[in-house]
Amino acid sequence: MDDKSVELENYLEKHYIHKSNWLRAAVLGANDGILSTASLAIGVAAASESRDTLVIATLAGLVAGALSMAAGEYVSVSSQSDLERADIEREKKQLRETPEFELLHLAEIYEQRGLKKETALIVAKELTDKDALKAHVRDELGINDANQPKPLQAAFASGSAFTIGGGLPFLVALFIPMEKMEYSLYGFAIVFLMLLGALSAYTGGSNILRAVIRITFWGTVAMGLTAFVGYLFNVNL
Repeated sequence: MDDKSVELENYLEKHYIHKSNWLRAAVLGANDGILSTASLAIGVAAASESRDTLVIATLAGLVAGALSMAAGEYVSVSSQSDLERADIEREKKQLRETPEFELLHLAEIYEQRGLKKETALIVAKELTDKDALKAHVRDELGINDANQPKPLQAAFASGSAFTIGGGLPFLVALFIPMEKMEYSLYGFAIVFLMLLGALSAYTGGSNILRAVIRITFWGTVAMGLTAFVGYLFNVNL
């Protein structure tokens, strides 16, 4: 590899959009796991001094939350996938029935993106000759391999991440002394959320500080409201 090739390789920008599907599901699952489990544990700890009650309630919330998260992610991503497949089938039909109109429509899309009318038509013809369906799916429908939904991948990533995230406050509930348990849960949960925010931002190539502040703020709000409910009702569980 010559020097110019090395320089070009070093110059090329890194893009993270190909990670968007699994990263979104994993971050959402871990964030929800930490928040849901910690909030539930804080609410129970605020209303009860029994560790057995706290551990059982937290474990039940962890298991139910992980299954619910995985199932919900699978259903939602499957629905998105079904919609995309239906749109692709309609596009296939239109290409068979009105290819001339579809060609002009594709050229219009390129023209709206900044190409001259003549250039847009040339590009549309060349891409149509190569793979008409792929061109329309990508440029008209906005569907490509990078953001194509994968239900099983999203469900596994979300459910696993929820389990890992929720397992952290569960360990706190299991081992930390019951005195001031609410504050211990909150403190550890904030640390976990900060680490998650930093890790997700680093993995996605975004601003770490902004991600940490955002996740910490909303985590504090969620856990604070849950603790308030526990104190408000003060049920002796």
